[in-house]
Amino acid sequence: MGTESRHLSEHIDRPAQLVYEYAADPANLAHWAPGLGASVRLEAGRWLVDVPGGSAEVVFVPHNDLGVLDHEVHLPGGGIVHVPFRVLADGEQSEVVFTVRRMPGMTDAEFDRDAAAVAADLALLKEILETRPR
Repeated sequence: MGTESRHLSEHIDRPAQLVYEYAADPANLAHWAPGLGASVRLEAGRWLVDVPGGSAEVVFVPHNDLGVLDHEVHLPGGGIVHVPFRVLADGEQSEVVFTVRRMPGMTDAEFDRDAAAVAADLALLKEILETRPR
């Protein structure tokens, strides 16, 4: 059986390209994903964040025209967490879709907490982008 996943989404009243460009910049993580991004920093060409046990590297897929923002989090112990993340065009608006995967050994409460944190991050992304001047 595969890993349990939840697909969380948020509609944003901004064009997909604008949403993609903002979310694709790791420096913006501190603004819209404060749980992860508060510690984001660029060191020797690598984007790092603080996690339990040390620093993790966040590696995004190359810039693309498809709205794909998938990334990997390379954990201090050598594990890699794959994170699917997309920006989808919806007419003149967009939808962001983020897949939260249950990690091995994660309790229901921990999985719910992770999903709630991501939902809050996506709501903040929406708020930030919709309050910026067009």
